[in-house]
Amino acid sequence: MVEAMQKAIQSDVLVIGGGLAGIVTAIECLRAGKSVTLVDRDTSVRLGGLALWAFGGMALVDTPVQRRMKLKDSPEIALKDWLRFGELGEQDLLPRRWASYYVEHSRRQVYDWLTESGLSFMPAVNWVERGMQGNGNTLPRYHVVWGTGRGLTLRMIELMRQAGSGNRLTVLHNHEVLTLESTHGVVVGANAIDHVTGQNVQMAAQAVVLAMGGINGSLEQTRANWVQDRPMPATMLNGAHPYASGKLHHLVAELGGQITHAGEMWNYAAGVPHPEPHFEGHGLSLIPCKSALWLNHRGQRIGPEPLVVGFDTHTLCQRVAAQEKPYVWHLLNWRIAIKELALSGAEHNQRIRDHQTLLFLKETLFGNHRLVKQMISESRHFLVDDTLAGLAAKMNALAGTDDVRADVLQQTADAFDANFVLGDKLYNDEQIRRIEHARHWGADKLRTCKPAPLQARGAGPFMAIQTQLITRKSLGGLQTDLQSRVLDARGQAMEGLYCVGEAAGFGGGGACGKRSLEGTFLPGCILTARSAARSIVAGRGLSRA
Repeated sequence: MVEAMQKAIQSDVLVIGGGLAGIVTAIECLRAGKSVTLVDRDTSVRLGGLALWAFGGMALVDTPVQRRMKLKDSPEIALKDWLRFGELGEQDLLPRRWASYYVEHSRRQVYDWLTESGLSFMPAVNWVERGMQGNGNTLPRYHVVWGTGRGLTLRMIELMRQAGSGNRLTVLHNHEVLTLESTHGVVVGANAIDHVTGQNVQMAAQAVVLAMGGINGSLEQTRANWVQDRPMPATMLNGAHPYASGKLHHLVAELGGQITHAGEMWNYAAGVPHPEPHFEGHGLSLIPCKSALWLNHRGQRIGPEPLVVGFDTHTLCQRVAAQEKPYVWHLLNWRIAIKELALSGAEHNQRIRDHQTLLFLKETLFGNHRLVKQMISESRHFLVDDTLAGLAAKMNALAGTDDVRADVLQQTADAFDANFVLGDKLYNDEQIRRIEHARHWGADKLRTCKPAPLQARGAGPFMAIQTQLITRKSLGGLQTDLQSRVLDARGQAMEGLYCVGEAAGFGGGGACGKRSLEGTFLPGCILTARSAARSIVAGRGLSRA
């Protein structure tokens, strides 16, 4: 591999963006004998983008893991779930085609390809995004790669370097693309600035692949594209990549490309500020405890239908965003926290990330005291007290208000605990019903507490976590066909220009519609990238190939 910073660089393929989609595109083009320049805005240690920090969950269809668990999945079942849950309309022709392509090929082109590349998956499949009315995943599809997204990404970088032997790969770090170059309507390269040396770098190629991520690494762009009839909180955390600002999307639009579904986003409802932020506004996304009570800023349970994670993230985000203040409280106890608390990403899932199987099993079976203690120590948004009155005082101190009255918090806990007075045959609470439903699936039962009173003896101390909405992924993007070619207003492929991963709305400019079945993002990067590479190698859309 050549780490180059020349003023002018020529290669067969120019890949803009060093995330998973860009790296996979480079691998496949290099393996086919093409020379590749990969230009990335970030530092060398952050090559891999968001995937490097991701948990590594993937929605995959009809895999050996599912079959071992006696799950009878199929592309037909998955597509019905996808279109229904995402609310894709008949007019969403390209997103629907990409959705169909995904469910048909995720097994062979993602699962098989990754296992053949030396990666493996955990032996259980989780059931997420079931839908509030059972309209989401009708069966478990969420696979987790051993090593998390970090292990996946580092393996892909290793494969890219192997494929780039013979000086056919040039990687440029700390380079920001300023303009795209076109001649007679054909994209022929890009100009960038090296933020280390200040040099301008011209890059020419027969094919240019856009892999720069989405738009909601910029909170300004997030707000500008927010769907108007949906509630928007006054403040949000940034859980995306700060360089995923939408700038290149707009450069392509000026050349005639189409940005579609820009207001559709996959945000999360429970973020906390990162204890050691990598950039301004950086947040961590919690995987909230199913058994925690979601409370408004006054300490009252949000209702009338209680909030429960794991069923419909899209709706959950809207309900949090609609609250009077831009934060909510999670009320729980130590018993719940050690069993259910988790954070999304590689950073706080070291047992999976580092293949520590025995320690992972120990913490799953006996409680993850380590993670709970770590978050209490590192984050002031995790509060602990032996009494509800003491907890209310700490909640007010953190918020800088006197909104939470101790008697109201006590009434909230008492009202929930009253469900258990007459025994488990007479539960009449929607959150308890959903928890019981979740516990029917073995993989979820391991991480979900049997319903019990919040104030049960020996379950304390009490905990409160202050969370707010956190941005994550763009579901919209540049419109592309099944060859990952960028399309203009007439639906014609723009010669020499491709778009992959989140920049393309994971295919077609919005393959997921309004909702994701969750775990569709990493596979979406791989599928769109491999499609682009096949098209480039075949010479489709390249007048100069």
